[in-house]
Formats: sequence, structure tokens, C-alpha cells
Amino acid sequence: MKITNEVVENHGLKPDEYLKIKKLIKREPNLLELGIFSAMWNEHCSYKSSKVHLKNLPTKNKNVIQGPGENAGVIDIGDNDAIIFKIESHNHPSFIEPYQGAATGVGGILRDVFTMGARPIALLNSIHFGETKNEKTRNLLNGVVSGIGGYGNCIGIPTVAGETKFNSTYNENILVNAMAVGHANKNKIFYSKAKGVNKSVVYVGSKTGRDGIHGASMASAEFDENSEEKKPTVQVGDPFTEKLLMEACLELMRDNSIISIQDMGAAGLTSSSVEMAFKGDLGMQINLDRIPCREENMTPYEMMLSESQERMLIILEEGKENKAKKIFDKWDLDFVIIGKTTDTKKLSLLFKNELVADIPIDSLSSKAPVYKREWIKSKFPEKKTQLKNLKKIKFEDALIKILSSANHSNKSWITQQYDQMVMNDTILKSGSDAAIIKIHNKDKAIAVTVDSSANYCKAHPLTGGKQIVCESWRNLISVGAKPIAITNCLNFGNPENPKIMGEFAESIMGIKEACEYLDYPVVSGNVSFYNGTNQKNIHPTPVIGGVGLISKINLPINHLIKKENSLIVLIGKTFGHLNQSVFFEEIYSLLDGPPPEINFVNEKNNGDTVLKLINEKLILSAHDISSGGAIVALAEMSMMSNYGIKIEKPKKLTNLFEYFFGEDQGRYLVEVEKSNLEKVLKTLKDNNIFNEIIGVTQKNNFELVGEFKININDLNNANNRWYYNY
Repeated sequence: MKITNEVVENHGLKPDEYLKIKKLIKREPNLLELGIFSAMWNEHCSYKSSKVHLKNLPTKNKNVIQGPGENAGVIDIGDNDAIIFKIESHNHPSFIEPYQGAATGVGGILRDVFTMGARPIALLNSIHFGETKNEKTRNLLNGVVSGIGGYGNCIGIPTVAGETKFNSTYNENILVNAMAVGHANKNKIFYSKAKGVNKSVVYVGSKTGRDGIHGASMASAEFDENSEEKKPTVQVGDPFTEKLLMEACLELMRDNSIISIQDMGAAGLTSSSVEMAFKGDLGMQINLDRIPCREENMTPYEMMLSESQERMLIILEEGKENKAKKIFDKWDLDFVIIGKTTDTKKLSLLFKNELVADIPIDSLSSKAPVYKREWIKSKFPEKKTQLKNLKKIKFEDALIKILSSANHSNKSWITQQYDQMVMNDTILKSGSDAAIIKIHNKDKAIAVTVDSSANYCKAHPLTGGKQIVCESWRNLISVGAKPIAITNCLNFGNPENPKIMGEFAESIMGIKEACEYLDYPVVSGNVSFYNGTNQKNIHPTPVIGGVGLISKINLPINHLIKKENSLIVLIGKTFGHLNQSVFFEEIYSLLDGPPPEINFVNEKNNGDTVLKLINEKLILSAHDISSGGAIVALAEMSMMSNYGIKIEKPKKLTNLFEYFFGEDQGRYLVEVEKSNLEKVLKTLKDNNIFNEIIGVTQKNNFELVGEFKININDLNNANNRWYYNY
């Protein structure tokens, strides 16, 4: 086929990029080579628009074994135990084909984790949909949730936490971010770097089909009115085969056979072979006649760009081939030596005794385009709306309206579709600030959470970036875990738009500042650009996946009230920030003004002190205050436990709505027995932390003295209302 301008454009390449390809290889590429460049130079694989900003993120501390650059991040949690984790997007495929898009997103992130030698122990997700009244939302929601549950349940990995949000910005571009967490021996971590010449390159797993071709490239382009035509680019997953692949790989890893191993994820065989060779400063020769195919007459182009699932590429030590093959035969999986490593530093592809591609490895990796795109700095928004100028509403009515809204309703109808207890190590599951998973046969656990705040990031990306890291931090603290590290999935619109690029750059700055101050580094992640349709971009939506350590399991803490007649203490200063709040959005359909300010000193001091109180067993329960303010957090504590709370108005109250619905950051609610109150207050005073006793627990009723009294059952009914009506 002649390479025309149209062919180049259809491969997602710009004219200047094509000229660069010709210069690098000193000739015209053939169609296969063009396809390979297209796959490796897209945003999903090359990070060409984000790389200059991502390099500024903090990625190291004493706990980090492996930061960004591998299949997943690795942290040390002591006693030779390591936690391996990562989050990735599968946004475009899930919008086109929700079940398979979501399912293969789960499958892909699981492979990233067990490829490195870890047994996966938990799955999480962050999913965003359009307005509930949008005609597509219901089907997309059902398909995505079914896909997540179907894959995770079948493979036998618990889905322990997540978030589901609705906003009109996602009407034409939903977000499906999947996170996986695994446990490994820190001395048995496996990497993708190839080593040695003439080593066997082995294809294992499922056969290659025509599904998913151009999947990575499709994820690096905006949607348009023809997006439905892209269904063939969506991969098809098989969780039962993935289970076999996982067990076979983990069995092989017990031996010293593997030099390097890489998942065939985005861009399939192309990316896995190139990445392995490049990291090892080697070349790779592959005989495409040996590729196990499930469809007849597949071309080299199709084989190299297929994103068929449940496949791995392994480089083995010499003489280990037969032993390894026996393992994969036992698990009824393909095991084929398809090539060898070379010293040519080229990707050389053979088909029917002909050399059909011969490309310098560095031209596909280190010499891929890197763009310093123009970006516009966001202005800090003015505080336009004031509560006194808005129509008055009864306090009780406002609370009920928020609790019965799509974003704040009970989501157990989703989580009930996920097996949260398989493997029997889940201690605290969905519905808490973070989930807790016991390290098998050990007296310690990890806490995990995923968080996002698109409205804050849209209002002011720098502040929003700070906030979402801090919220992740607080969620881990609230279950008694010491935060260790994060992974991030950065969902943004078109990076060629300076405003969008500015949102990205400033969000990264905010994430950087927060991670540095809290010693909470980024060890893995993913960038998803071009989330939009017909030039209408989503709100900037960075998603943070956090991991913390509970070094000794006693009785895990959560936000359920434990006793009658204990005290509720609010930790942290309340100023009554309502701009960008849930209260303004749900009650008045207003989203203007700045997000709440972040004070790192208070965040760290308050968090460290709450963790100290938890470890000293001075508090019964804890809950961070975030979306919806203190009153929504109090209601959540009450509803989850079926204990009521009698809430007193603070003595220095300026405005009832500002105090209880304000979303000031760095705050917690803790339940304290009266016998421990003196010790708790002394600890808070010694650490210069503002606090207020705002309530006492009771039976049956949730009440704000002088304003309302609601039976707990009625409160729960309101919280379940949206689901029953949808």
C-alpha cells in the first residue's frame, strides 16, 4: 500500500511526525512499520504531551522500591513484603462497548501487577458518568459495572473500594479507571528489562485475534459522531484464561527462569517487544509465522497491532525453555518461542522468510516526539456567590436533597455486584473512607482508596490537584493507616488546547506540592488525554489511588459509631467555605468561585495527630470531612451504624449552613468515649489543633438541636431513594 497523507492521518500521525519517521529510518516506512510507529508514538504509549510535566513529580522515599517506568510501582512494607500497585484508564473502550471496555480494563491492570511477581489481592475503580437523565447513562452504567464485576468475580480478586460519580461533563466521554494491588516478596520482583543476546523470546497465554487493533491509537483521539464505528478497536476479555495465565506466570516465577517479562497491553506485541528491548539496550528479532493466531490469514500488521487480551512476552534464561513449557502446557496455555534478543538495537520482523519490518528501537521509544505544548495559567476565581443573596431553604430539606442525590446516595447496589470478600483477607470493604486488606498470614494490613474532585480541579487546577492528594491522605488516616505512596490516573481533554494543557500542568503542580509535603510519592500512573467529543472536553479529573500501612492489626477503625452516649469531636478549623460545594451545586445548581484552600501544615499536623489517637486507642471511630461538609459526614456515620447523633450548634456559629455544609479541608470527625475525652483534648492541645465537641451519640434519631430531628430509618430511606427511583 502506498503511504499517502490520508493513510498517515488515519494512523493518528501529524505530517511533521511522518517526516520525522522518514528521517529516523532514512527511508519511507511500509504500512506495517507505519502502524508500529503509530502505536508507539501515540499519547497512550509515548506520553509525548505529558512527559515534560510528569518528570517533576516526586517518586522516591525510603519505602519506594520501584517508581514510574515499570508495569507498576513497588513499595516496601517491611518483613520482606512488597506492595505492587497501579491505576490505568480504559475510558474510550468503555464508552464504545461498556461491558468489554470495563472488563478488559480490569484484566489489563491485573496483568500489570502480576507481571511483576505479585499475587493480586485487591481491585478498585473510579467511574464517572454523564447526567442520570442522559439517555446513554443508564446503559453505560449497567455495562461498566457488570464488566468490572464480571471480570473481577470470575478471576477471584476482590473489588474492595471505588467511587461512582455523575456529571454532565461526562455525557459523551465516560471515565473508567481501574486499580489493582498485589503482594509480593520484595526480593522476588520481576522487571521488563531484557538482558543478554540470543535469549529466547517467548509468547505465552491466549492466541492473537483481530480484536483491539488500533486500540491504543483510538485512546489518543477525541470522539466524534462516528465513535460507534470504533467497536472493533475494543478488546475482548476472558477472565478464566487470565486466571490460568496468572497462576502459570506465578508458578514460573518461583524458579530462576525469567530474565524479563512484559504484559502485552496497549499496542500489544509491538509495545511489549519494543519496551523490553529498549530498556535492555538490545534488539529483538521476531518470526511472525510462529505467532499463535485464532483467526485465519492474519497479516503482520494485524498481529503486531492486535490488543487481544491475556498474553505475555517472556525472555528466558538459556536451557529453561522446556521446563517453562511444561508449566504452560499444564495450564493449557500457548507457549511458543517466537524470536530472540539481538545486539542490533532494531526490531526485526520476519514473515514467510521475508524481512517485513526493520526499525531502530530508539526511534520508537527515546526518539519519539516530546512536546512542550503551550499552556495557559488559570486565574484564581473570584468569590461571586454569597449565601445571603440566595433563596432561603430549610436546613433539613437541604440535607435530604443532598443525601438523595445521585452523587451522594447509597451505592451499595453497585458494590453488591462485586465480590468483596473472596480470598478472605478483606477486613474493611466498600463504604468506608478506605478499604483494608490483611496481608495473608501476617499480622498487618494495607489500606487502599481512590479519590477524585473534578469540580475543584475545574475551578482552579493547582488547588484541586493539592486537594485530591490530601483527601486520599485523610481517607487512609481515617482507617488507622500510615499513608505511603500513590498512583495516579490523569484524565484530561485535548492537550493541543492551551487551556486544557494548562489544567494538566497546574494539576500536576498541585499534586507535586502535596506529595512532597506529605512525603507521599507517586510510584506509578497513567495519562489519558483526548477525553471529549466534538471538541467538548471533560473537566480535568485526576484520580488518586492511595496505599497506606497498618503495621499491626488490632480492631480496625472505621466511621461507624460504636456506642451510645459517646462524644463527637470535630478536629480542624471550620471557616464555612461554600463555593464549589455540594450544597451550592445540589441546592442552587451553582458552581462558581474558588475551591477551598489547602493548608499543608494543618493537613499533616491534623492527620498525624488523628493517627496517633487511633494507635493509642483513644477514639472509637473516625471520618474525614470532604464532599458535603460536616453534616453529610455526620449523617454517613449515623446511617452506616444505625446510631443517632444529637448535634449542638457551635457556640461561635456565624451561619448554620456555612458551618455544617462548608467544605473546609484538613478536618476529621472522631467518636470519643467520655472517659477518654481529657486525654484526647490534651493531645490536640499539645499539637495546637483546633477542635470542637459538636455532638453526642444516641439511639434512633439524627438531630440538629433547634432545627430538625430525623429517625435513622427515614434518613437511610432518603439515602436509598435515588437508586430505587432510577
